[in-house]
Amino acid sequence: MILGVVLAGGLSTRFGSDKALAELDGRSLLIRAVDALSAWCETVVIAGRANGPAQCIPDWPRPGMGPLAGIAAGLRHAQDHEYKSVLTCGVDSLALPQNLLAELSPPSAYLESQPVIGHWDVETASAIEAILQSEGRHSMLAFATAVNARAVKSASTPANINTPADLAAMEQK
Repeated sequence: MILGVVLAGGLSTRFGSDKALAELDGRSLLIRAVDALSAWCETVVIAGRANGPAQCIPDWPRPGMGPLAGIAAGLRHAQDHEYKSVLTCGVDSLALPQNLLAELSPPSAYLESQPVIGHWDVETASAIEAILQSEGRHSMLAFATAVNARAVKSASTPANINTPADLAAMEQK
């Protein structure tokens, strides 16, 4: 079984307000991300938020540590509930490829253009925890390298909403 994890613990500093609640065509980015992962995952959780349209789990080991903390939380949750892998995306990752799971299987793999979009084996939990507890670099690529994850070039690049202008551009499509 695959657990879907929406990474929603960011501060949205470039966006200027809570990006997860920003709407595109009448639906929040958070609802869109949960719905997108639901296409491949029986269960989807939201990492880094206190409430939302799916079960919310806190970032691990604490908030403010970036997407790795959300992935770590998802991997720990997956282990506790006997999932084999975790499929992740950012709350602002729109228009995921229809064949995303096929492209990222077997785990561990991530989209080269957006490393937060990944498929991670639950066995990688100890590696991400070690990175987050170290004084070293807490980056997605450091994690991917540590677990020998494959970088996948997708035929289509998902949208990444960082600013209100990015959102406005998506509304024009």
